[in-house]
Amino acid sequence: MPTYQYKCQNCGHTLEELQSMKEEPLMLCPNCKKPKLQRTIGTGGRTIFKGSGFYLTDYKNGNSGKKDSPKSDSKK
Repeated sequence: MPTYQYKCQNCGHTLEELQSMKEEPLMLCPNCKKPKLQRTIGTGGRTIFKGSGFYLTDYKNGNSGKKDSPKSDSKK
């Protein structure tokens, strides 16, 4: 479900609302209780990372995804 941004034309209150695309736009401002909400053009959807962490689990050996280079033998 997308997140829509709204701004009240009466009091200037802004809010974001998670709504289905099939739902009608909100009209009533929760701040001033007037039917003056207008959906604004947002920047688009945001990426939401869910879970305990991605970088902590992806790169356990601390190489940041780089391949291990062969170790040189210093006892020649």
